[in-house]
Amino acid sequence: MPGIFLVLRKVEPVYQFVYGVFLNICKILLVADILITSWIVLARYITAIPAPTWGEELILTLMAYMAVLSASLAIKRNAHIRMTSFDRYLPKMLILVLDLLADIAVLILAVIMLTVGWQYATSIGAKGSYISMPWLSKFWYYFPIPFAGVAMIFFEIERIVIDIERFFVKEKEDTL
Repeated sequence: MPGIFLVLRKVEPVYQFVYGVFLNICKILLVADILITSWIVLARYITAIPAPTWGEELILTLMAYMAVLSASLAIKRNAHIRMTSFDRYLPKMLILVLDLLADIAVLILAVIMLTVGWQYATSIGAKGSYISMPWLSKFWYYFPIPFAGVAMIFFEIERIVIDIERFFVKEKEDTL
């Protein structure tokens, strides 16, 4: 069985590339958020600078993207908040099973985010538009949920493979 994990480890560069893509998307969104926020704040105090009417709605949308995408990035790094205070008292096998169950639950959540989020984005979102940007569909306001669902599914599959590997390869903790 451990031979299959050597094959699966060869996919790691793909996971690293996708992680880098999502990380760079978050960085670009953060820079845009900071620039727009700075513009709005400066416009409040310096009358020569015109205040963008669309700024605040766009900032909220960018923040929504960053929040859910950064949560999907935390899955890749295994950096989500977890209860580990009892891990030293529980049997190692029980901890492995609980980690696997938690990752399966997050995978189910990611699938729900993808399917229901897509339904909301294409139904409710497609019917509305931003108040300050009537030419822009509210689809983009709802789209972060299914978008992050895709990223979460991708990274959660990797986590589940790592969890299963931990059952068979005792000396490896987080090797995929």
